[in-house]
Amino acid sequence: MKTKAVRLYGKCDLRLEEFELPQIKDDEILAKVVSDSICMSSYKSSHQGAEHKRVPDDIAEHPTMIGHEFAGEIVEVGSKWQDQFKPGDKFSIQPALTYEGGPLGVLSAPGYTYQYIGGDATYIVIPAEVMTQGCLLPYEGEAFYPASLSEPLSCVIGAMHACYHTTPGSYVHSMEIKDNGKLALLAGVGPMGLAMINYVLYREDRHPSLFVVTDIDQARLDRAAKLYTVEFAASRGIELHYVNTAVENPVELLKGISGGTGYDDVVVMAPVPAVIEQADAILGFDGCLNFFSGPGKPDFKAPLNFYNVHYAATHIVGTSGGNTDDMKEALYLMGKGMDPAGLVTHIGGLNAVIETTLNLPSIPGGKKLIYTHVEMPLTAIADFAEKGKTNPVYAHLAELCEANNGLWNAEAEKYLLANADRL
Repeated sequence: MKTKAVRLYGKCDLRLEEFELPQIKDDEILAKVVSDSICMSSYKSSHQGAEHKRVPDDIAEHPTMIGHEFAGEIVEVGSKWQDQFKPGDKFSIQPALTYEGGPLGVLSAPGYTYQYIGGDATYIVIPAEVMTQGCLLPYEGEAFYPASLSEPLSCVIGAMHACYHTTPGSYVHSMEIKDNGKLALLAGVGPMGLAMINYVLYREDRHPSLFVVTDIDQARLDRAAKLYTVEFAASRGIELHYVNTAVENPVELLKGISGGTGYDDVVVMAPVPAVIEQADAILGFDGCLNFFSGPGKPDFKAPLNFYNVHYAATHIVGTSGGNTDDMKEALYLMGKGMDPAGLVTHIGGLNAVIETTLNLPSIPGGKKLIYTHVEMPLTAIADFAEKGKTNPVYAHLAELCEANNGLWNAEAEKYLLANADRL
């Protein structure tokens, strides 16, 4: 089986190539990738090359496939797994393996470490450790894009579960955000911030009573407020505020909204020292600061108030990725009506992956969604109508998205896959 894939050979050395996949072994599965959403982690690994912890040292000789937020269909199943999977099954993959037998042990991950599995490919070979670890997840949704976005959703779900609180006199930590507490999400209207807003509003088992989302970009705040409304939050028992912190004293502003108590949980979505310092300053007693957004530099530092660590029991945790249960929770909630389409602002084909990945921070908007069997320049959904003046496929895509509040949707995906050859 021939595949076409984007492979990493070294720092900023990505190549789109066509080559033959090996015949699958009895404990492997051959699969077709349909969609992949591009992550900042792929940007980091493509710029760091072999220096990245999940990328092998020998990529110049044995390049790895990139992309780890993907979904597709099973094509052929090795004999070991035929009682669990069958051709035609839709799937999503949890890339954060915890398996010593991978190429890099517990750091092994599809989209970083392997030669024959990654999201930016047409066909892949799924290695045994993915199934052994229960990381090949069945998916029954109509469209593929929600399954691609289940991985980033699992990361924000994991962040919520990883927050913790203490009880005076006890050394047992209570995991989770505080139920009916006060939650602040700083720099929170980027792609992953939107995913977190979506999850906080839709989860069933617990929620904050006060939820404050900040940014310094009013246009992005306005878009978030349109997608995830104050009124809908209120219907879920949550008092939601979108706050522009480009003011003289953002700490005073945010503390005022909390009623002066500060926040039980504060999540930082940007690796900016000033934002971390602001988060630290608004923590309430026993407040948990979750540093979610990983910095690109190993010497990244920010000041922390250790007086409050000692006397106000404030504490800090960092999370990167989610586990398999987090992905299952994401898929479950999407089955209950949580549509992650608000994360997506751009659509493209496999031919757009290299330029998009290498320049991701400079491309505005949210998630960039790739359809690997499509040839299409990376295109903002907002630009479909303009492109539709000369191409009827874009015109119809614009109509389908406009009918869905300007968002990508299952009908648009189906139409694109059926008409990509007319682009």
